[in-house]
Amino acid sequence: MDFSHQHSSQIYVLAACRNDDSDLIAVGGEHSVEVLLVGKTSCEQIALFHIGTRTTALAWSSRSISPTLSDDWFVELAAAGSDFSLVQLTRSSKKDENIFHFGGGLSGHHGKITDMSFCGGNGEDSARYVATVSDDKMMVVWDLYPTHSVRSPRSSVGSDASSSSHRPQPTAYVIAFPHPLTSIDSHPSSSKEFLVADCRGSIFLTDWRSDPDNVHELWRHQSLVELSDPHALSDSMMGLSVHLSASAAWRRDTPDIIGAVYGSRFSLWDTSKIYGGKPFVSDVSFSQGGHQFRWCYTYPEFFAISTQSPLKGAVIHVYNTGYVHAQPTMFEISSRPHFVRDFDFVASRGIPRLAAAVGRSVVIFPIGVES
Repeated sequence: MDFSHQHSSQIYVLAACRNDDSDLIAVGGEHSVEVLLVGKTSCEQIALFHIGTRTTALAWSSRSISPTLSDDWFVELAAAGSDFSLVQLTRSSKKDENIFHFGGGLSGHHGKITDMSFCGGNGEDSARYVATVSDDKMMVVWDLYPTHSVRSPRSSVGSDASSSSHRPQPTAYVIAFPHPLTSIDSHPSSSKEFLVADCRGSIFLTDWRSDPDNVHELWRHQSLVELSDPHALSDSMMGLSVHLSASAAWRRDTPDIIGAVYGSRFSLWDTSKIYGGKPFVSDVSFSQGGHQFRWCYTYPEFFAISTQSPLKGAVIHVYNTGYVHAQPTMFEISSRPHFVRDFDFVASRGIPRLAAAVGRSVVIFPIGVES
């Protein structure tokens, strides 16, 4: 069943909690981040964080637990703002919203933060480290709970001052890349690697822990594997790449399969069979240019692609890797001039559902029906 939820402003970022059977999504607007519990016919707001700036990226912590799974529920996210600010957001069944500011200034980014991701793996580090990428060509890995650090120059908003003022500022580990960065992803099977995409057609499988003796210096990127999209590289060399439109993601059930959209084409790579870094599948998705690539968390053979072009309205294409060259299933959410700003798969079990941000609305709908 399709239904929608109205946010208080235009929605710029939407991210679903990836934890097993989670029914939580977060949306970032002009001034706030809202956390929603997705039910069968409606959404319920369980947290609202007023961060005072437009959201540019969101990431869920592995510690988050939905109220439907436990009475002792917990919400933890990281968010980036248009003023290059970074915040850690927490809310639980026992405590109200808490906002902890970190980064910024000389230690942070000096360009738009385009994406962020908590560390992968299943250990404690998966909630300790969060990585951000920016069009300033930098990837920064933040240790949210360093052993030694200076005091926070900014107090937390909506939290107890005595506890927040004594919390140390996260430590930043910086990794430089040659071109502006557009997306980052982690995989549940590893806490060492991040998948980083740039705007010119390259994807880097980066081991951020590879040089522990030099964590306080500006790193060269330690890439285990570098993948490339030949069409995107060709366009960038000819000056045809005019905006940052790349999005790459790991298939959730295996770290070998990677998908991405660059411009009008999507590509799939199998890192167990490198093919010189070239994709084993590539095809046209949106002729007017794709924007986001997302794998389904519960049925990993499905992936979806959106576009920010309003030419055909708010539309999402859904593919099955078993029939990857077949025409995608097209979901028309709204007519022109609306478009999909962002979207994600809801991680709850059952029929896969998509959550799409269109204007001020979050639209929830299934991609199939029960047999």
